Amino acid sequence: MKRFFSSLFGQVVAALILGVVLGMVWPNFAIALKPLGDVFIKLIKMAIAPLVFGVVVHGIVGAGDLRKVGRVGLKSLIYFEAVTTIALVLGLVLAYVFAPGHGMNVDVSTLDAKSIASYTDRVGQVTGTVDFLMKLVPTTVVDAFAKGDILQVLIFAILFGAGLSLLGERGKPLADSLERITEVLFKIIGFIVRLAPLGVLGAVAFTVGKYGIGSLKQLGMLVALFYVGVAFFVFVVLGTIMRMAGFSIVKLLGYLREELLVVAGTASSDSVLPQVMRKLEKLGIKDSTVGLVIPTGYSFNLDAFSLYLTLATVFIAQATNTDLSFGHLLLILGIALLTSKGAHGVPGSAIVVLAATLSAVPEIPVIGLVLVLSIDWFVGIARALGNLIGNCVATVVIAAWEGDIDRVQARQVLDGKVTMDTADILDAPIAEPRTV
Repeated sequence: MKRFFSSLFGQVVAALILGVVLGMVWPNFAIALKPLGDVFIKLIKMAIAPLVFGVVVHGIVGAGDLRKVGRVGLKSLIYFEAVTTIALVLGLVLAYVFAPGHGMNVDVSTLDAKSIASYTDRVGQVTGTVDFLMKLVPTTVVDAFAKGDILQVLIFAILFGAGLSLLGERGKPLADSLERITEVLFKIIGFIVRLAPLGVLGAVAFTVGKYGIGSLKQLGMLVALFYVGVAFFVFVVLGTIMRMAGFSIVKLLGYLREELLVVAGTASSDSVLPQVMRKLEKLGIKDSTVGLVIPTGYSFNLDAFSLYLTLATVFIAQATNTDLSFGHLLLILGIALLTSKGAHGVPGSAIVVLAATLSAVPEIPVIGLVLVLSIDWFVGIARALGNLIGNCVATVVIAAWEGDIDRVQARQVLDGKVTMDTADILDAPIAEPRTV
């Protein structure tokens, strides 16, 4: 028992349970603990942009062959598009088969449009293919880092890494310096990760204290259906993909249990990005592959978010008695394929992107967003978990596809023969580039 609570996993479990208890017994005090969760996530986000830059540049320089880097990037995008399309279709099927919104008979004239004004005002940030492509390019390099836009930082890191790689020996001193800086950033993240129990305590206590443990009863069918859908997607769809790659989804989830608990407590996959990248490297995956797939996946491979997007869109149509034809369903699917790619990094991303999707289907009243506002935090937990698991699976699969994973090491780690606490993994030095 002492060993359990001395580990980060045990401490996070204890914090999660304590947060629920405080929220139920002392709700006012629990609500006041919200800053603990907010500060923890801000501390992590503070170091993410420079860390992603360092990891990606180090990986590209270590890979040596720029054609290989381009090949991994192309395969990643193909994989992301295929898997997110499956998630979008699954969301449509679940909504159509189980019809969670039927019978609500909501009169849209009674809904308060003010509650969604702040979200619909930001719809322009994520609509349109051209706008999305323009958003990929930062106004300046400093602007990308200042805003913490991971995709923009990734674009610059790829260009910088490619240029540094072409310098050969002349670029080695700078490459070595960047490697040392990245090691320092991982040390910093290691310090911050030890605060994860406090972050989880604050976030969970606030949620239970403000909304109550019975909050899931409101719109419970949609929430329950989404959780079941995410579970089905993870264990059946992603599980099948993992088996095809020669690995077990259950063992991967066990390996990432600490990170998954933190995500469940904070409803944010950003809170574990650095440690997940390091854990995947310790799994035996080449750092250049991890550095490309994970940051890119945070914008292009939002599996659970994609599932929710189509599920919630059809739910709102059903709740407002809006008839949808097969053509409408195809339109929703096509629009969601575009809007889902712009979700990460947009404040209130789920509601904003959902508004963008509804705006493209005039038959569905956008004001119907009011119906899902109250449950967004709860579905956000499953969204964050599903997105994170999807990106970890993508990294393993693409690494297996490319031959960039040490299968012997991966099986030893997943079987529990090699164990390390997350904090210990972050304290370890960056692995030297290697050929598998």
